[in-house]
Amino acid sequence: MRNRRAALATLAGAASLALTLTACGQDSEGGSEEDKGGAEGATIGIAMPTKSSERWIADGDNVRKDLESRGYRTKLVFGEDDPDQQVSQIENLITQGVRALIVAAIDNKSMNNVLQQAKDADIPVISYDRLILGTENVDYYASFDNEKVGELQGTYIVEKLGLKGGGEKGPFSIELFAGSNDDNNTRYFFQGAMNVLQPYIDEGQLVVRSEQTELNQVTTLRWDGGTAQKRMDDILTSAYRSERVDAVLSPYDGISIGILSSLKSDGYGTGDKPLPVVTGQDAEVASVKSIIAGQQSMTVYKDTRELAQVASDMVDAVLNGEEPEVNDTETYDNGAKVVPAYLLEPVAVDKGNYKEIVVDSGYLEESDLD
Repeated sequence: MRNRRAALATLAGAASLALTLTACGQDSEGGSEEDKGGAEGATIGIAMPTKSSERWIADGDNVRKDLESRGYRTKLVFGEDDPDQQVSQIENLITQGVRALIVAAIDNKSMNNVLQQAKDADIPVISYDRLILGTENVDYYASFDNEKVGELQGTYIVEKLGLKGGGEKGPFSIELFAGSNDDNNTRYFFQGAMNVLQPYIDEGQLVVRSEQTELNQVTTLRWDGGTAQKRMDDILTSAYRSERVDAVLSPYDGISIGILSSLKSDGYGTGDKPLPVVTGQDAEVASVKSIIAGQQSMTVYKDTRELAQVASDMVDAVLNGEEPEVNDTETYDNGAKVVPAYLLEPVAVDKGNYKEIVVDSGYLEESDLD
């Protein structure tokens, strides 16, 4: 990857600027509605899922800035977690003559028709972070090693409960949460975590007292923290009248905050009822603060500045007649094709290393965590 670290130094400084994104497809730099001819000055469409998550705001901003630093124009839209709205936005981007599309799908199975329109218009499509399913009209996939994310979460639980290395420790009570059932990453995160946790469940060292262990029982629509909080409330009421929760597998920081709200309402975190080990993902400000305060246990850090650069590299290569760099050509079968991918490495973050990983790298400012 071309001088990635040097480019990230520039992006890190830019990341602290105020976010001034629009949500309805206006050209972020006032460019022309159509850019034909060579790649230089071409307009790239960027479709992100929602502005309700700080993670997606940052992703959109980082992709936009990276592309514009290379001389491209951009049109950035947010679908506000409405699949129909996102499809309509992408249709509009195609009509406006964008030369390439970077899409983080809300519903990964709703894109067939609109991506056929992109194909017919000779517009390459980069699937961003969430793999788009069921269509051949996805050219490349930019993401993190999603199964590794789950493995990091599961391993953290095992280590904090002292289960690693065998022995007779336990049984400990654990509850399982997963992401949205319309996001392909949900399956990989959960699979990675269960690869680590399932042997301990099978041996009885970990006990899921709710008996909700299948993926279709533990998903959280739209990754919504309020939905997770309600489910945790129900689990505590039905399965933990006298027992205590020792760990909760949570796939995402927003879900973790909802789970913690439920636990604290039930008296956890006071007296002789300590908070359980609670995982997370994305190193969002609220969760890093929670980790510092000794509430959420960990999060999985994914440097979205690097992901933005990977997606921009792919667009730049395709529009200049080159082959983008990929490092996985086997794993990501979307049901219609195996999509060539570039995967980045996630990192586990807790109270012991958050400053080194997320602050010293410039991903978050110390002032963000005051």
